[in-house]
Amino acid sequence: MQEHESPPQRPWKRKFRVAFRGVALGIRGQTSYFVHLFLAAAVIVAAWVFKVNMTEWCVLLLCITGVLTAEMFNSALEALARAITREHDPEIRDGLDMASAAVLMAAIGSALIGAVVFLYRLGRMTGWW
Repeated sequence: MQEHESPPQRPWKRKFRVAFRGVALGIRGQTSYFVHLFLAAAVIVAAWVFKVNMTEWCVLLLCITGVLTAEMFNSALEALARAITREHDPEIRDGLDMASAAVLMAAIGSALIGAVVFLYRLGRMTGWW
């Protein structure tokens, strides 16, 4: 019976370097990622202006992280699809469309949550309720 050697463990420094390289690769050339980063910055500024509470901060940051993560997965799937083939393939197209839909769903859900938080805060500041 043959023993299989396990791959050598990578040190944490290397793991983080690889992960940050992945972030850079995911951002580079992805205009939609920059749109999401801009909107995330706007949400953070609005949260500060409206003086949201700790729970609202956590929910907003979770939404931001969810959208950025979905966008990163979408970019990763696009890169993998290009590595497999550059020819039209209906199954790859469908998979990429579903990945894009995941980003869209995360963005719509996050926008709705942001609207609830900020409209509530705006209502409190203006005395609407």
